Amino acid sequence: MPIQKENLRAVRVNAKAASADELAPTLEKQIPPTLQKGEALVRVRSAGVNPSDVKAALGIMPQAVFPRTPGRDFAGVVVDGPSAWIGKEVWGSGGDVGITRDGSHAGWLVLPEAALREKPKNLSFEEAGSVGVPFITAYEGFRRSGMPQRGQTVAVMGANGKVGQAAVQLAAQAGANVIAVRRGGGAWDGPSTGVHTIDATTEDVAARICELSDGKGAHIVFNTVGSPYFEAANKAMAKGATQIFISTIERPVPFDIFTFYRGMHTYVGIDTLALNCIETNERMQAMRAGFEAGTLHPFVVSPDAVFSLDQVLAVYKEVLSGASRRMVFNP
Repeated sequence: MPIQKENLRAVRVNAKAASADELAPTLEKQIPPTLQKGEALVRVRSAGVNPSDVKAALGIMPQAVFPRTPGRDFAGVVVDGPSAWIGKEVWGSGGDVGITRDGSHAGWLVLPEAALREKPKNLSFEEAGSVGVPFITAYEGFRRSGMPQRGQTVAVMGANGKVGQAAVQLAAQAGANVIAVRRGGGAWDGPSTGVHTIDATTEDVAARICELSDGKGAHIVFNTVGSPYFEAANKAMAKGATQIFISTIERPVPFDIFTFYRGMHTYVGIDTLALNCIETNERMQAMRAGFEAGTLHPFVVSPDAVFSLDQVLAVYKEVLSGASRRMVFNP
């Protein structure tokens, strides 16, 4: 079908930058591509900005190719490709999108038809485009470790961050006893109810987790930060518990093998960059019902956190510096 002509652009990174100060993304005019069999063209309406999008421009991800368009998360409308999909609103992400193939920080995005998934009808484009990487990371951690069960205790280390917030929601949706460990006190201010909080700056994290689990410890510890919480997380694990890792600050950590095997513990490492867009969006589909039912909630995207592509450099630098707000492009 003929594509409506628009003056669309794409962010391009032509070579890896040696440092954040040397980031030099450019904007290029984008021409609707010629599709291959089995492909679809999405008009991107919202694209989340993740730390991994920017780190890939710094050459931290060895699989990243240059030149390319960054951006893993998206929401938009199918405008070309299989007739059954034309006009449908879709959402998604991918470990290959924006890393080994052109991504979503652009007006047009080419995807395999098999990667298309309809977005939840009750989410705006901005909300749907913000879900991707954080929720996929949290979901994959739980999927690989055994999804939380009603009555289990799940401790989320680093609940301030976006992956931590998503993990809290998923565990609460499952009916688990959820403990959010973060830097800062006060009641849990996220959408999930009944969440216990621990201030890691003032409280004994392991002792409080044991107290909040009737002395048993956590069945699942989702450690979103890695080394800073490693010792406390190990002490807080119940017999037969699992600890999930998605990142770290220090690579080497002291490891007590005796406690590990006597506790019958399991460690699970998660790298969502290993999931292509088809695999990733199968996980997105699994979460869709929760968003439509209101047991899962997208991140709040305030109007001042929606940016045009003209602001790409400032947005990338803010995200890389540890932005607390969820930021999206409206290409």
